[in-house]
Amino acid sequence: MPLVLRNDHQGISTLTLNRPETLNALSPALFVELREHIEAIREQPEDIGCVILCGNGRSFSAGNDLKAIQAGERAPSKYYQAETLEALEAMPQVVIAAVQGHCYTGSLELALACDLLIAAESARFADTHGKWSMAPTWGMTQRLPRRVGLVNAKMMMFTGKVYTGAEAVNIGLANEVVADEALMDHCRALADTITSNAWHTLRADKMLIKAGLERSYQAGLKFERENSPGPGADMAKRLAGGF
Repeated sequence: MPLVLRNDHQGISTLTLNRPETLNALSPALFVELREHIEAIREQPEDIGCVILCGNGRSFSAGNDLKAIQAGERAPSKYYQAETLEALEAMPQVVIAAVQGHCYTGSLELALACDLLIAAESARFADTHGKWSMAPTWGMTQRLPRRVGLVNAKMMMFTGKVYTGAEAVNIGLANEVVADEALMDHCRALADTITSNAWHTLRADKMLIKAGLERSYQAGLKFERENSPGPGADMAKRLAGGF
């Protein structure tokens, strides 16, 4: 049985973590399948404009598979998981995390690599590295402060506190919170709204934002001026009301 399912419909690709019996724990084998999908979708920028990442069952993901670690299961390379999240973050497509139930530690890092995050009312977010005497290596110390601000990130990381979906919205971790039964429909509607805009602009926005955050403010402004790809091929049609 596939550990990650892919379903494409009208320019939107839905990737579903498919280990519901383990609350979609992130085993090395699951990461291998996830990377394969990321790399395939990355090469289809004209066919796929938006990706929804979700979990099968009652949780998005309970986090890193500690049982797999204890059993000696290993990823193909030392930094494979971290590099997979970097590949997800760098995809030209907009990526929406649809989160219900658990979103702890490793799965929180996975969600942080997505562009947007929609939380169900059942969603619970936490960084539990400290509970297990582990230190982050998948990007938590960099992505979380950039998402929620320094003091909020430190509070999450230092305390291990569990946050509800509403609390995640309040600190800027999630964009919205919706009823569990509405989560996927809401995310698909959001993806439809996003893909109704010019994909050329979506790709440009994502690339320029990412590059700017890797530079100083002034260097980011300069990078945008010099590297913006300009108007898309469909601009004239859109201006004429053809969309």
